[in-house]
Amino acid sequence: MATRNCARSACIVAACCLLAGGASAQSLPAPGQSEDGWRHTLGFYLFTPLRTRGTSTVAGRSVDLDLNLRDVLDVLDFAAAGRYEAWNGDLGFIVDANYVGIEEDTTLPGPLGSGVNVDVRQKWFGVMAAYRVADGTYGANNQRYTFDIHGGARYNSIRQEITITTPGPGMPPVLGGDQDWIEPVIGGRGMWRLNERWTTVASLELGGFGAGGNDLQIGANVGFDYQPWDRTALIFGYRYFSIDYSDTLDTGDFAYDVTQQGPYFGLKVFLN
Repeated sequence: MATRNCARSACIVAACCLLAGGASAQSLPAPGQSEDGWRHTLGFYLFTPLRTRGTSTVAGRSVDLDLNLRDVLDVLDFAAAGRYEAWNGDLGFIVDANYVGIEEDTTLPGPLGSGVNVDVRQKWFGVMAAYRVADGTYGANNQRYTFDIHGGARYNSIRQEITITTPGPGMPPVLGGDQDWIEPVIGGRGMWRLNERWTTVASLELGGFGAGGNDLQIGANVGFDYQPWDRTALIFGYRYFSIDYSDTLDTGDFAYDVTQQGPYFGLKVFLN
């Protein structure tokens, strides 16, 4: 029973590692943004999954996941994500960063009351080149649209550790560990301006492809940018995310195969 409870705690926080997720920045210049020379966009965002399903494995023990947003937020410590894009004409440069930190303490049932500390940290840092392959207008009002593709590399780091403290001398056992790897990432994005304040955004990003144990990572977004101010826009929409990662550590199999979906929201700042 103790082992199962430890695995359950670990897989809950493993699912929470995916809370911060990617949102689109800006290949389509914002209204009022100059297209002469370089233009820059900073985006800050948060993904809040309404449902998390899959399987998480720590120290060779797997537990099925079926979590709602409250389950995820109950054990979340901190999550943040950001994206920077620089464009000059049809060429772009993208930096994507993500960090989530979780630490939970609990006591296992039983006469000895063993303590369990679950420590999870996930971060990634991606660098990509981008190219705008389409730039035109549509509809009676000749509203502008763009479509761009991008690709590059992403550094990932995951810690998923369970420390069990029991009465008496000796070092407490630690299950799980730290993993890091570099993987390729590719993607595409379309943007359609509806009017001077509203823009529709749809994007798809794929990563992993077996690198470092990550078979495939998928991120898909559909949403809107609402720009009530000259240099700032609110962003919101719906996101699907999945990851299929596995490896073997000294303490046993370490893996998670998880899908999530739910709203994202954030802020963009436009610079020249």
